[in-house]
Amino acid sequence: MSGLEKSYKENTIAIIGAGTIGSAIVKSLLKEGFKKIIATRRNIEKLKDLEKMGVEVTSNNKLAASKADIIILSVKPHDIINVLKEIEKEIENKLVISVAAAIPLSLLKKAAPKSRFIRAMPNIAVLVQESFTAYCLEKDVNEEDIKKAEIIFKAMGKYARVEEKFMNAITALSGSAPAYLAVVLEALSYAGLKVGLPRDLSLFSSAQAFIGLGKLVLETGKHPAELKDMVVTPAGVTIEAIYEVENSSVRTAIMKAVEAATNKSEIIVKKMMESSET
Repeated sequence: MSGLEKSYKENTIAIIGAGTIGSAIVKSLLKEGFKKIIATRRNIEKLKDLEKMGVEVTSNNKLAASKADIIILSVKPHDIINVLKEIEKEIENKLVISVAAAIPLSLLKKAAPKSRFIRAMPNIAVLVQESFTAYCLEKDVNEEDIKKAEIIFKAMGKYARVEEKFMNAITALSGSAPAYLAVVLEALSYAGLKVGLPRDLSLFSSAQAFIGLGKLVLETGKHPAELKDMVVTPAGVTIEAIYEVENSSVRTAIMKAVEAATNKSEIIVKKMMESSET
């Protein structure tokens, strides 16, 4: 760990809205050596496990924001503007990272114009520090802010800076991908049961196949189609299965799912924009 990274980990970080994702972010930060963390939630009884880990917990968003150097907003999209207005003074001249789906930088900045905003989209794999987090930033964010944010994102898994125009699609693809893949994984596991495998073995072997395929793509640079062809042999077992898969609408269903989720993000943005103008 560099001296700079170590010093950045001395910052006090407030996670506003420590629900499933927010609490997972807290745990990821703790594992990576961040010690000064404040977590908020309306029902702080649900934060007892974090408190036992040394996290300061409170239901007071203003208090948490006032004590923090960096604020991470992990609230529902329809709540975020009200939360920003609530803590606007406490977050002046501070870096604020929003992981609320679909909410654009322009709306965040409008609600708290004296803060510096980064918009990010992790996924549920932050629970095991294997999230992919895409992020974008507004013009007032400086290089030091970016370095601090990337150390936080690194604690959560992999990350990449993107243009904001891609964020709704990223939300629909990688943000929601664990849900799509869970459906496929469940189907594979049930398929194993159908052909006689014990339940634990079926689930484990199916899950490990997902991990293996992901690593093959990332570490070899091969396209999924290449990897598929490496498994398929003439008149073999796999080609029989591939024939059945290709005869179904699996590809189309997944593509439609991502498209529908992207459209939903855009609808949320439109409604929020209209609401902010009234």
